[in-house]
Order: sequence, then structure tokens, then C-alpha cells
Amino acid sequence: MNKDKIPIQALLLPKPILYTGKLLNFLSPFLASRFAARMFLTPFKYDMPDREKEMYEHSKKELIKIDSINREIMVYSYGNSEKKILLVHGWSGTGTQLSKIADKLLENGYSTVSFDAPAHGKSPGKRTILPHFIETIHHLEKTHGPFEAAIGHSLGGMSLLRTTKFGLNIKKLVIVGTANSITAVTKNFAKNLQLSQKVARLLKSYFDNRYGEDLDHYSGAVSAKGIKIPTMVIHDKNDVDVHYSSAHEIVKELEKGKLVLTENLGHRKILGDKKVISTIVDFILE
Repeated sequence: MNKDKIPIQALLLPKPILYTGKLLNFLSPFLASRFAARMFLTPFKYDMPDREKEMYEHSKKELIKIDSINREIMVYSYGNSEKKILLVHGWSGTGTQLSKIADKLLENGYSTVSFDAPAHGKSPGKRTILPHFIETIHHLEKTHGPFEAAIGHSLGGMSLLRTTKFGLNIKKLVIVGTANSITAVTKNFAKNLQLSQKVARLLKSYFDNRYGEDLDHYSGAVSAKGIKIPTMVIHDKNDVDVHYSSAHEIVKELEKGKLVLTENLGHRKILGDKKVISTIVDFILE
């Protein structure tokens, strides 16, 4: 079985959760949407891969409080250079997920700052959502910045597009495997839970009502419209978690966008690919 061809949600969801969702879908799409909402806000936990352990062991680690969201997060400071790059992981990722990129940046005179988002990795909590990532980024700029550039994977890329549009002061931005539409994200989630598209629509509506705005305002291309700095958008054509059409939609709205498409790396393996990493570092060094 090639795990890169299976969406991470479908790969990690326990079978009892799938069975419960399907039963609720049959009995009541409304109840199924509330069940799905709980699952949507709950990141998956997994053991740290060996490739991330060196970064973890050699980072300065500190648990800090983000007052605006009343949550604690683990922050990793890797290296000692005053030239800092902010790294932002995706959903169910951790602050060491971009370790191979961080290692290459260290070799080129940069240090990195990263974090476990609320309810991820070593940060406490069970559930979180995109605005928590965004508030954390703004907070870290004040406490651990300034940053020369930022690199984000998946939801981390969407968070960085939003924060860059609204004031994150960086010179370069790199996003990898980033989704464009929140509606598409909720549709894919429902599909991976084997729920109906009616449940997907109810799920999106629930989040809009809960947070008091249309969450599509956070979509990648919407944020991209306000970004004036050079931005590299990297996406794999065989990404089964986020279709690469998102990259085209985002880069079309960027003032100084650069699109890099890869093949056969999927959504996760792309972060450790030597050629991709060299492309990222060269872009930051330009």
C-alpha cells in the first residue's frame, strides 16, 4: 500500500469513527455534521519520526501563552543567527515537521522559529482551528521576530497568506501544498469521513455561524490578493490531500507569485525532497 496515495485523514481516522459517522449520516445529516465538526477540530497525534528528532533535541523549547486565544503553545528556536525564518506546520503536523528545510537554512546562515499549534505536538489541548494558527503567528512576530521570511505547509501556508496580507512583516513567503478554499477543505473532509455532501454543507454552515463570518474569507486566493512580496507556491501534481489546482488559483492572485510544480512527491514527502528544499533556500537567498 502506497500511503502517499491515501489522504492523511482517510489514513489516520480510526474505523469506529468512520462507522459512527456513517450511521449518523444515515439517521440524521444534522447530527452527522456536528459529529464531523468535532472531528474536524481534533488534530491527529502520531509519534515523532526519527528525521525530526535532531531538530527537536537541538532546539530551545519554551511553552508560551497566547492571551488572545487563551492557549499555550510549544515554541522551537533552532540555531543562533539573528536572521530568522518562521516555519509553520500544517494540520496534525508539528513544529519539527519542516526539519529538513530548517537544517538547510541553518547551513546557509539562518535560524528558524517554529511552533506546535494548539492541540498539536507538545502543545496542550484537544481541539483547535485556523484562526488559532493565525493569532499564534502574529504573537510570535512580536515575541520572537522580526523574521526575514516564512515557510508554511498546507494549513500553515493558508495561515501565512492571511497573516502576510494583514501585517506580518517579511521579505519572502513560501507555501507548500496549500489549499485555496475552506469550502473545498470541508467537502474533502466529509468525503474522507465517507459522509454525504449535504453533511459537508451543514458542516461549513456550522463553522460560519460559530465564528461569525464566512470562513471562505480565509481562503488562500482571497488572502493572496493583498500580498505584494515575492511568494513561491510549491505543489505536487500527485497531492491527494490538496489538489494542485489550488496552487494555480492562489498564484493567479499574487502580485509577485512564482509557481513550482513537482510530481510523485505527494502532500508530505515533498517536505523532505532535496531538490524542493534547494529551490526554497535559493529563493530565500535571492
